[in-house]
Amino acid sequence: MTVLGYHVLLELRDCNPTLLNDLGYIRQAMLTAALDVGATVVGESFHRFSPQGVTGILAIAESHISIHTWPEYGYAAADIFSCGASFLPREAAQRLAAQLESRDPEIKEIERGLLPQRVKVGGGPPLNPPPQGGKGDALGWEGKAMPPGGGER
Repeated sequence: MTVLGYHVLLELRDCNPTLLNDLGYIRQAMLTAALDVGATVVGESFHRFSPQGVTGILAIAESHISIHTWPEYGYAAADIFSCGASFLPREAAQRLAAQLESRDPEIKEIERGLLPQRVKVGGGPPLNPPPQGGKGDALGWEGKAMPPGGGER
């Protein structure tokens, strides 16, 4: 089986509420966690809510790191998705949990894109065999774009 990526989900309970409400701190904590484990940051967006809470996302060459905080509950939900082997998302997750001073972190890892084999593009066998009547599905049974409205090939 081929695994295309790993998605790490963070349930960060009992965090420092002051840190969870500080956009600058959250941004720096995420950047530090990403860069310290070798991720390549290609973009970012952060927002502070009124009266409290922060949301943010780092676009990384390997995929993304995101967070949403609830300071009033001392809670943050975050996720790290990596579609490459150039960094370890679980290590970044542990660093982020420590930086937010979570005393009750839960980190779950999910394998994404579990596939039996690579799909051949251009030539090769059909991606999806045609149903009765010779028409493919919306993806095109010959691995090509299907004409608008389906249609015969």
